[in-house]
Amino acid sequence: MTSKLAPLADAILQHTVARAGGAPGVVAMACNRQGNIYEGAAGVRQLGQAEPMRTDAVMLLASCTKAITGVALMQLVEEGKLALEDPCGKYVPEIDKIQVLDGFEANGEPRLRAPKRRITLADLMLHTAGFCYDFFSADLLRYREQRGIPSILACTFDAIQDVLLHDPGERWTYGNNIDWVGKTVEALRGKRLGEVLRERVFDPCGMKDIGFTMTDDMRRRLAPIHQRSTDGTLTAQPEVVLPQPPAMDMGGHGLYATIGEYMKFIRMVLNDGQGDHGRVVSPATVERMATNGLGNIKCTPWASSNPALANAGDFFPGLTKSWSFTFQVTEEPAPTGRPAGSLNWAGLANTYFWIDRKTGVGGMWGSQILPFQDVGSYPGFVDFETAVYRSLK
Repeated sequence: MTSKLAPLADAILQHTVARAGGAPGVVAMACNRQGNIYEGAAGVRQLGQAEPMRTDAVMLLASCTKAITGVALMQLVEEGKLALEDPCGKYVPEIDKIQVLDGFEANGEPRLRAPKRRITLADLMLHTAGFCYDFFSADLLRYREQRGIPSILACTFDAIQDVLLHDPGERWTYGNNIDWVGKTVEALRGKRLGEVLRERVFDPCGMKDIGFTMTDDMRRRLAPIHQRSTDGTLTAQPEVVLPQPPAMDMGGHGLYATIGEYMKFIRMVLNDGQGDHGRVVSPATVERMATNGLGNIKCTPWASSNPALANAGDFFPGLTKSWSFTFQVTEEPAPTGRPAGSLNWAGLANTYFWIDRKTGVGGMWGSQILPFQDVGSYPGFVDFETAVYRSLK
């Protein structure tokens, strides 16, 4: 498989960085249950500079952080320290003050009301609480701007205390839910989320180049974020870095890591909770984390209220998708060759991963570009995933 995959994948990476409007640099890896079957990099780490992109480049994982934080909560479930049906306010009382935004009055004042019930940990893990991101909702953006709420990228507790767009459990709305999950983990463990993850996820998986605060060595290998303008040109923005150290370890988007370190997490899931250096969760918990938790509710495409941060879009439009604790579940076979029931998600700066427990393979694609679902990077990920499955035949 590796001998068939390498030339296909290498060509896809080279095409992604060489074509007009492509990405400055990319890293891609694929694995089976035993280890990585492909590691590749192409292009440059920063436009205008000669240093090549390498497989050990450090990237902002953004929302790829969520699945790792979800594991930390599921460990607490395993230990009987909490239940997913518990109200989050039992552990983080501030969440019970959050209200529902019911629109705006004629004078522009927001119309607020109490939610019909308390937000549970399951609501947060499944993104059904009603929280959203302001770059996916014009109403939320308007509310946050009116109230002077700091950007979610400020990495503060104030940044996640805004409003719900609907009552808990009503529908799937993607947002800052897992930041509240991280606060719950901290409340139960009595430690910063980064410390908990280091002890209970990173060390058992053998993950070193990962953290909310980068080491000096990681910082030297950081691939800067690039901004794509409306005319397609890219500009390096090396100053765009989350606060180091952050005021709050953001369980929904705050981790920096190499793609290779995240592959160890993917492989742990493929191996039913067994990391390279110890067990992380039980096989039963992995099964629960890989199962649709939404029932008849389905994931929907996302809109964009800030085109500089995110394009409107979807993954595999037309396919039915649900959510688990805490991955997207693609419920039908994908055109790439990935079977129904596979897991996937992504990060704002165009990092993408999938986990296929049925076939026993997974992979990740890393670039550092805004907006999300970039025209120069995302197609390369789809092609890369397709190449992995073609090489299996």
